[in-house]
Amino acid sequence: MTLPELLLPRLSEWRPAGAGRHSLSAAFPDAGWTVRLAADRTDSLSCLVWEMTLTRTADPPAGLTPAGWAAAVAARATGLLEPVAVHEVDETRGEAVLRSAAPAAKGDNRAYYEVRLTGLTTAVVRRYAADRAVPGRTQVAFALTHEVLAKLAGDLTG
Repeated sequence: MTLPELLLPRLSEWRPAGAGRHSLSAAFPDAGWTVRLAADRTDSLSCLVWEMTLTRTADPPAGLTPAGWAAAVAARATGLLEPVAVHEVDETRGEAVLRSAAPAAKGDNRAYYEVRLTGLTTAVVRRYAADRAVPGRTQVAFALTHEVLAKLAGDLTG
């Protein structure tokens, strides 16, 4: 089974109790990945995601580079509000950053996804918001259905 096929039932069954941010950590050795999810809310269909982290537990494919992984993610990740594009690759440090190709705009506010790839083992997805009049950015939660979240995990892991 693929990572999305394995992850989707876990998301659908996840029912954290109480208010506040909750975490789900699930290992999928057959798929070669561990998924950690922090969410402010979850229900039978969706999550208000704070952060999703995927960690490779198997050997990476031969010949894979951070630039190659980033390009593949940019080509595959289609379920988000905005498509992501490679923003920066640092082969020396083994890191790559993808961001929304065109951030969502509401007045002076902009919101965008950021996918940070570290080495060939870790992918972290977050969403940020910024106001043009105020320097800096703030991490914000983002809503995704369980199906889109599972697809995103598959898009990130290939």
